[in-house]
Amino acid sequence: MATRRIISQEKTLLDQPDPNSLSSSSPAQKSNITPAVPSAVIFKLLAFTLAMMVVPIGSYFATVNTLFKGNSTYAGGLAAIMANVVLIGYVLVAMAEDQSDRLEEEKKQKQEGKKDR
Repeated sequence: MATRRIISQEKTLLDQPDPNSLSSSSPAQKSNITPAVPSAVIFKLLAFTLAMMVVPIGSYFATVNTLFKGNSTYAGGLAAIMANVVLIGYVLVAMAEDQSDRLEEEKKQKQEGKKDR
């Protein structure tokens, strides 16, 4: 069998110090508890998730007996179209938010460039 011997001078993975742990030589740092994702993004995601559940099902039941007179195939097709509308809306909102973040960053860089001159 081919096994690797551990030499006594060599530290194993468990013997090595943890890079994430605070050592006694470094000063105590305040932990950063801000979320990695802004709360506005989370609320938009939750809103579109709720819309993804409510809009297609609601459109199906609202139109199956009123608009399509009991034809569940057409009502199901409309529900599928409405699910795609919600999905496309989410993609458009996410793209607009990404562009606004990029524009704000460029504006900050331009202002810093003017201050340096």
